[in-house]
Amino acid sequence: MAKKGRRKGRHIPQRTCVGCREVNAKGDLLRLVRTPKGVQPDASGKLDGRGAYVHANQDCLGRAMKGPLNGALQMVLSAADREGLEAYMRDLPAEKARASNSEGAG
Repeated sequence: MAKKGRRKGRHIPQRTCVGCREVNAKGDLLRLVRTPKGVQPDASGKLDGRGAYVHANQDCLGRAMKGPLNGALQMVLSAADREGLEAYMRDLPAEKARASNSEGAG
């Protein structure tokens, strides 16, 4: 009897960015978590609470804060939550670096 083929390599969890709807590896995205103290960034990915994932850049976080983040966290962002996320967003790069499929061409 032949053995069933096994997967080669390790499984990498995938998550969808709430801002741009792009699917990426979980480790490439920033987790935002709803806690009793409000919404906060979770760089470790281990805080308790409902979470949502975004690319760590101003563009995606800004888009997410316009509405999709409310649905993903199943809440309405308070003014304090918005201020905290906007302050955090100022330290992020303006937009994500896009991978180029034409590397080496030309």
